[in-house]
Parts: sequence; structure tokens; C-alpha cells
Amino acid sequence: MGRCFSSLASGAPNGAARRVGSVGAMADFTVEMQIQISSSDTGVVQLLVHPSWAPLGAARFKELVECGFYNNARWHRVIAGFIAQVGIAADPEVYKKWGYNPIKDDPVTKSNIRGTVSYAKRNEPDARSCQIFVNYTDNSHSLDNTGFAPFAEVISGMEVIDKLQVSENIDQGMFKEMGNAYLDRECPGKLSEILEAKIV
Repeated sequence: MGRCFSSLASGAPNGAARRVGSVGAMADFTVEMQIQISSSDTGVVQLLVHPSWAPLGAARFKELVECGFYNNARWHRVIAGFIAQVGIAADPEVYKKWGYNPIKDDPVTKSNIRGTVSYAKRNEPDARSCQIFVNYTDNSHSLDNTGFAPFAEVISGMEVIDKLQVSENIDQGMFKEMGNAYLDRECPGKLSEILEAKIV
């Protein structure tokens, strides 16, 4: 996780939206996630990231994956028929470095259909940071016009996403403050986890 601390050394102050470096020429890339669905079930998911869809979001996601941010992150908001959300770091100190350093918005160029990946955010401009979600269904009618810009799509393993443990009532404030220690105390074994995310 050390790289996750150094990557933002020249970033904007906490709370100020930051522009990610030069992203114009970035090619599509694939991210593979090894997922512990439950104590007895694992799976592999591949995401194809399209910088042309949302260049700033794609560049931030690449930074996060490269520094190991999503390793051991748990799917803390999984709502059947809507979305599966992840992106609060296992280590609260790592979350502080990224979760409070948002990036500028991208325009919405693709719809939030099943299998697309967007950033979760507050209902205000330039609020994306590190939490992402996979759409379980066509959510374009409710998400496209509110600024949720897809930057990737699931190209393999959507059946794994479909099997993630349902979780709708996690106290995100406590989770951000304590990391996985909070989940281990309050709901041990009840959330699916990304064991490793890497660019392949």
C-alpha cells in the first residue's frame, strides 16, 4: 500500500477536485479482479477500461489499481437489481489519501447499462474519488442525467458480480474511519472482497 501514499504527493489539498495528469493518449486497458465471493466461493472479473468514455475517471482508476488501493476492499453496498459498490480502502489511512481528493467530472458519454462501471459520488459537482460501482441492470434513466459517467465495462465474470453478498446498511462513516477492522467487528464474513486488482 506504500505506493498509494506517494502517488498523491503533488495532488490538490483534501476536498479540492484535482485534475489527473495527461490522459489524452491513454489506450484501453484491462483490470482483473480476484474476488472472494463468500467463504467457500471465489471468482475472477475482468473490466475493460475505456479512457475515451471518461478520461479523468479512467486515469484515476488506473492510479488506484496500480497502487493496490482495491486489494482487500470489500463490496460494502450491494443492492440486488441496482448496483454493486466498492472502494473504501481496507486501511483507513489509505482511504484518507484518496477518498478526500476528488477529481473533476467527466461528461456522461455512455449510458449506465448492465455491466458498466461508474464512480459513486455525492450529488454535487467534482465529487468522484475512489468508490466505484457496477450496474446490475439498465440504470440509464436514473443515473445518466445526474452525472454518473461510465468509464469501464465488465467483459468477463459478470456472473461473479451477480453472486456478491448483498449488503445495504453498512455505516460508511465508521467504515471509512476504521477500515476493514470495522467490518470484521460488525459483520464478519458477510461481505464479498476483492483479494487483488491488477492491470493485465
